[in-house]
Amino acid sequence: MAEALAENIAHFARALRVAGLPVGPGTVLDAIAAVEAAGIGSRDDFYWTLHAVFVRKHEQSVTFRTAFEIFWKRRHLMEKLLSILMPVAPAAPGKPDPVSLRLQEAFFKQAESVPVEKPEIEVDASLTVSDIEVLQKKDFAQMTAAEIAEANRRVAALILPDDAVPTRRLAPDPRGRRIDLRRTLRRSIAEGGAIIDLARRGPKSKHPPLVILCDISGSMSQYSRVILHFAHALMEHRRHVHVFTFGTRLTNVTRMLRAKDPDEALAACTAAVDDWSGGTRIAPSIHAFNRLWSRRVLAGGAVVLLVTDGLERDGTADLAREADRLHRSCRRLVWLNPLLRFDGFEARAQGIRALLPHVDEFRTIHNVAAVAELVAALDARRSDRSHDPRLWLKVA
Repeated sequence: MAEALAENIAHFARALRVAGLPVGPGTVLDAIAAVEAAGIGSRDDFYWTLHAVFVRKHEQSVTFRTAFEIFWKRRHLMEKLLSILMPVAPAAPGKPDPVSLRLQEAFFKQAESVPVEKPEIEVDASLTVSDIEVLQKKDFAQMTAAEIAEANRRVAALILPDDAVPTRRLAPDPRGRRIDLRRTLRRSIAEGGAIIDLARRGPKSKHPPLVILCDISGSMSQYSRVILHFAHALMEHRRHVHVFTFGTRLTNVTRMLRAKDPDEALAACTAAVDDWSGGTRIAPSIHAFNRLWSRRVLAGGAVVLLVTDGLERDGTADLAREADRLHRSCRRLVWLNPLLRFDGFEARAQGIRALLPHVDEFRTIHNVAAVAELVAALDARRSDRSHDPRLWLKVA
């Protein structure tokens, strides 16, 4: 009986990991030891024992509670799993809950070992859209766990443009206009002074620093995770990349994202941030960045990506003042707002209208295609006026 219970706890932990909770082998061993130490007096005792081990943040309680009800409490689970594997399944009414969708997928993966005879079905795919194109345009908030993982891989594989800009410093350049007298004399002395080979210098170019300010409030958490994966991929190719998260407070997560494994990096960010999926205070967070970090990370003509929906609950006067200061401190300020995915979006909210005059570009960031457009827009040589924020300010 003890071996069967331990095996079920391991399966339950594996499903939680697929659903997005940071669960590892050590956590599974701790859960089994906790159940053995506490005993099984009732289902509530069993629930809270596992909850104490698997849940580390308040926002993970909803996912854990739904997973526990599906795995441990519902009857005829295997019959429901097998019915899902049938070729024809009734469509659920309405839009599915993303959390329930990811949990169902996590549990259904464990039933793939059951052999099911499937009839041969011929499908005419001449007019269908490929899975890749569907994934490119699908909203992050409506993706399953497997689709989010595939989206993260495609975002990480995007080719960054050559956005290097010239600086005031000089570097060795055989076609440079200036003669490097020191290197010329060194070459001449090395060859005995008989031959004078002129060494030249030219302007040195470098990639400008990239700073990401990412909103991690409840309405932005699903998009923020993909943005953090994108930032992790950028750090592998760029040196000066700084990432900050904000909800009710500002947190520097640059050091956490330096980890090689993206899952470990994201788990470290989640553990370091106390206000994940909480409220939003945009103006105080930008004020904290301007006061504590702007002089450290914005030197050298930095590009700032502000990822937020702009729905500020506090006064907009402070938000406009802090956004103007941030805009004056960087070379480009790009606002990424997932609300632009709606066709009927209008800039009527006070927070949005307070931010728009102080940004250079206004873009959406709700799917893989939008991230690819952002990567192409980082090229300093491109000029695209279709994302001019003044176009949205004309709306009354």
